[in-house]
Amino acid sequence: MSPTAVLVSCAELPSGDGDDDVLLPALSSLGFSVSWAPWDSSFDFSSADAVILRATWDYASRRPEFLSWCSSVPSLFNSGDVVRWNTDKSYLVELSDAGVAVVRTSLVPPGSEPAFPSSEFVVKPSVGAGSRGAGRFAASAVAAASAHVAGLHAEGQTALIQPYQSSVDASGELALVYVGGIYSHAFTKGAMLGSTMDPSGLYLTEKLAPASPPADAVALAEDVLDAASALLGILRAELLYARVDLVRGVDGKPLLLELELTEPSLGFRQADPEAPVRFASAVRQQLA
Repeated sequence: MSPTAVLVSCAELPSGDGDDDVLLPALSSLGFSVSWAPWDSSFDFSSADAVILRATWDYASRRPEFLSWCSSVPSLFNSGDVVRWNTDKSYLVELSDAGVAVVRTSLVPPGSEPAFPSSEFVVKPSVGAGSRGAGRFAASAVAAASAHVAGLHAEGQTALIQPYQSSVDASGELALVYVGGIYSHAFTKGAMLGSTMDPSGLYLTEKLAPASPPADAVALAEDVLDAASALLGILRAELLYARVDLVRGVDGKPLLLELELTEPSLGFRQADPEAPVRFASAVRQQLA
C-alpha cells in the first residue's frame, strides 16, 4: 500500500497559495498518495503516514486550539513541540542568548511599558503570521507606536520591538530553505511592510526572486539551525523543513530576522526544478 501524505492548509486557502502545487507530483513520483486538508476539518489525520504543515495561516488568532490539534497528530512535520516553540517569536531572544546574530529584539508583555529604539523601528505581535499586526514607525512616532502596543496588549498579545533594518528597502530579506536539515535553495523577499494584503486576508503579498546566498549568510543560517536544534533537543535532520530569513545590519553583516519552522512558504516557484524532489525525498527520510 502506498504511504499517504497530507498537506495541511486552512479553510480560507484549502489548497494553499499555489507555491506547493509542485509537491504533489514530486511526492507521487516517490510513491506517496497525496491530498490537501484544512487542519480544522473532519479529515482523519491519524490515518496519514505524513502530515505536513504547509498553509495553516490562520493559526495566529487560534493558537491554543491549533497547538492542541498539533499535539493530537502522530506524524506531524514539523512536530508539535517544534510548532509550540516556533509560533511565539520570543524564540528570537532565546537564539540571541545562545550567541546567534539576531536583529535586536525586545519583548513587551501586557502590563509592561515599551522602550523604543532611537531609530526607525518595527512593532509586531510575538504570535503572528504573514506580517499581520506589524507596524513600522519613525523614531519620533512614539505616540503612534505606544498606541499600537496598547492595541496588541488589549488583545492579550505580547508586543515585539525591533530596530528597522534599512537594508531591507534596497535588497529585501534573504530566505534560505533547508529540507531534512540540509540546504536546498534560497530566494529574496522584498520589503513587506506597506505591501497589500492577499485577498484571503491571511498574509501580505511578497515580491520574490531566486537567489544565490553569499558565504556569510549560509554560515549564519547553519549556526541558526544548530542553535535551534540544541534548544529543542533534536537533531537538525528531524526538521523536515526550515526557512531562515536574514537581513543585513548597519555594519553589513547578516542578522537573523525570523526562523520559520511551522508553515512557511518555501519558494518553490523561485527554486530549481529539483527542489520539490529534494523535499519529497526528505519526507521519505523522516518516515524511515
